[in-house]
Amino acid sequence: MDTRICRLHAAHDLRVETQPVPELAPDEVQVAIGAGGICGSDLHYYHDGGIGQIRVREPIIVGHEAAGRVVRTGAEVSGLAEGDLVAINPSLPCGNCSFCERGAFNHCVNMRFMGSAYRMPHEQGMFRDIVNIPAIRAHKFTNPIPVQKAACSEPLAVCLHAASHATDMTGARILVTGAGPIGSLMTAVAAKENPAELVVTDLNDYPLSAARKMGASETVNVAQNPEQLDRFRENKGGFDIVFECTGAAPAIRDALEMLRPGGTMVLVGVAGDITLALNVIVSKEIRMVGTHRFHPEFAEAVRLIDSGEIDVSPVVSHSFSVDEAVTAFDLAGDRTQAIKVHLTFDESQTA
Repeated sequence: MDTRICRLHAAHDLRVETQPVPELAPDEVQVAIGAGGICGSDLHYYHDGGIGQIRVREPIIVGHEAAGRVVRTGAEVSGLAEGDLVAINPSLPCGNCSFCERGAFNHCVNMRFMGSAYRMPHEQGMFRDIVNIPAIRAHKFTNPIPVQKAACSEPLAVCLHAASHATDMTGARILVTGAGPIGSLMTAVAAKENPAELVVTDLNDYPLSAARKMGASETVNVAQNPEQLDRFRENKGGFDIVFECTGAAPAIRDALEMLRPGGTMVLVGVAGDITLALNVIVSKEIRMVGTHRFHPEFAEAVRLIDSGEIDVSPVVSHSFSVDEAVTAFDLAGDRTQAIKVHLTFDESQTA
């Protein structure tokens, strides 16, 4: 049996091809992918041929945010059955390295992360009709969730892990910079904790409309109305916590000005080398912490979507058939008209 795959050969060389489906191992399940979300890292691979020093050195099936239906189970698999809707965890730590031994699985030195060009050979991703995966990677939904919602489990897990680095959000004044997929989902995670104030900024109105639906108490288009943030700069800063989701130096600089002394900035967005105002960080005793991927949070993300405690639907802006992959990738990076763009595969799951 052959399966369609969405494979990147080089920057702007994205092809829909076919390849045989391998034999199913005893500990694996075979999943018919329903939908997969295009992530920022996928866009970097597509537009730039890599991310920083990580380069695409051989053809790679992209995609690490996906969900679908189980169609077959291996002989050793229990707890999953044909027809189950599952989200696929792209992360598979080794369990044996020094980081895994102390529970820091997201920093595993032997990590196998689907759709990543970090290693050679590359770890192939999920943008395909059929994928065989170790059953441990499949997380089952119990309610009739649309497959596009299920496919948002991975980015939601990123946000849940970021939230774990923050101080108590209940009653706090929180700023989220950037209202793309991660910023909007970060807004939903923060809103769930009942903050006193939850402000979200972006350069475009379209993603801000999603942030409002995700629980923002106020949104600010900083390209058009930067003065709306002036009051948060008074008295050394008005925010207790900042989730910085842009990776952009101007946004980080402004957020530092608006963060109160002793406040926390969680750096969620990925950037290259930037200049930081160390005098501000030092004099205001600001706690800055990075956040990287997730581990136990993936199962929690599935639970929150499955239960309806977090409704991810406002971030899902477009869906395209895999045969329109190039169109989907070209649109996905345009924040004036798109947030989370999905590729769809098995149309029976997305009807």
